[in-house]
Amino acid sequence: MRGLASKNLPTPQLAGTTSSKSGSRPGLRGRRFATISAAWLCGMLAALVLVVLADLRAFAQSNATVGASGLPLPRYVSLKSDRVNLRQGPGTDYPTAWVYRRAGLPLEVIEEYEAWRKVRDSEGTTGWILSSLLSGRRTALVLPWELKADTPRPQVPLRRSNSTSARAVAMIEAGVIADIQSCDGQWCYVVIDAFRGYLEQGKLWGVYSRETLE
Repeated sequence: MRGLASKNLPTPQLAGTTSSKSGSRPGLRGRRFATISAAWLCGMLAALVLVVLADLRAFAQSNATVGASGLPLPRYVSLKSDRVNLRQGPGTDYPTAWVYRRAGLPLEVIEEYEAWRKVRDSEGTTGWILSSLLSGRRTALVLPWELKADTPRPQVPLRRSNSTSARAVAMIEAGVIADIQSCDGQWCYVVIDAFRGYLEQGKLWGVYSRETLE
């Protein structure tokens, strides 16, 4: 997925702060009421924020876009072959904008037109690919946003279990493609070459934040 504006509320009028005699101090009852009123107001505002967020999530789920294929939009897919043309429009008459040469590369489908799918890659490039060249197999790129020219690739630990304290079974470089087996919203169990283990979901491009896969 990418705050809520709070309204300026009038200052509550606190009882017990006005004295009936000149020179008398506000009573303890009034101070106590002021403290309770402030705490009550904070609690109500927090509850209101939670209700609004829940309503927004429900609205988003109930209004999810479904493409002509019957599948949700957007969604992640992967390339079937080592050579796939990315075209400027939905048809072979449109010029090729790019050629992908990496089978298993994850892409995000953002639009559908007949047998063509408009996709976006991890760098934000968009274009059209024939649907037969795409697979529903879920893959992900490890930290693609950390790839920089003339800079060593950062590494992340592939862990034995879904915990930051678990032993690393391998160190994985940014830009490597992982085959996703499952995700619980925080960790994904993946296969990379001969290694199997867990990677933090937030370090992968090809799976949505908090998305669960089985």
